[in-house]
Amino acid sequence: MKIAVIGAGKWGSALYHAFSQENDVVIHSRTPREIENFVSLEEALDREYLVMAIPAQFVRSWMEENFEDRGQKILVAAKGIETATGDFLNDIYGQFLPEERLAYISGPSFAAEVQQSLPTALMISSTNTDLAQDYADALPKFIKGYVDDDVVGAEVSGAYKNVIAIAGGVSDGFNLGNNARAALISRGLVEMTRFGEAFGASSETFLSLGGAGDLFLTASSTLSRNYRVGLGLAKGKSMDEILEELGEVAEGVPTARALHKIAKDKDLYLPIAEEVYAMIEEGKDPHQSVKDLLG
Repeated sequence: MKIAVIGAGKWGSALYHAFSQENDVVIHSRTPREIENFVSLEEALDREYLVMAIPAQFVRSWMEENFEDRGQKILVAAKGIETATGDFLNDIYGQFLPEERLAYISGPSFAAEVQQSLPTALMISSTNTDLAQDYADALPKFIKGYVDDDVVGAEVSGAYKNVIAIAGGVSDGFNLGNNARAALISRGLVEMTRFGEAFGASSETFLSLGGAGDLFLTASSTLSRNYRVGLGLAKGKSMDEILEELGEVAEGVPTARALHKIAKDKDLYLPIAEEVYAMIEEGKDPHQSVKDLLG
């Protein structure tokens, strides 16, 4: 397959490494990089298959300013919900090309481990399962690809798990123990399943690689940027300080804001997400958030 990866951050670079194993792959980003096969945007957009690794909050503006529909198929690699509107990424990309040319990748996949060619399994979701299978078949031998058609479930689980990961970092930052972390992740899975079902997602999706698989990973490791946000909160650091130290995008932060807005608009019960929102947006004491969740 002739593929172009757009976005050369850690995740985009990891996907470039993965797809390059058995395909003809180029990469492009807004900032020129010293990467083999780095090409201009014009050349990237000429490829039949695109992998979009642009952070969720910048997708709409990037597509408005740069995208030209040449019949490309797109694999969406970002995970998040647009804060300003509450739109999922499939809503945004769907304004620029038909859903049968869109697919979404999810599952347990730290960029650093993908770069090392360590084994994992990922889910490719699309209403066009033939397209999903094409992308799954293009994955390297160290990644087992699965296919499904629950786009909303993939979107919700990919975004929501980052918020639960912040809470996981807070729990471990306070040394609350393995029991507390397991309870938090379990209830987080229930919470994001309930949220997804409100938007028509299948409950089974949340028990899959993109749901439970990615949640278990992200909410329990310092390789997770969102988990490290939670660790910072537990140490009493401000959000500005945490994000400056992080030096990269932590999608759980804007996603928590988006979930708060959606919960208010749709009267949804999201206790963990609401506590994360209160900590990052209102400066709530994380110790109080733990007490309120236990209460």
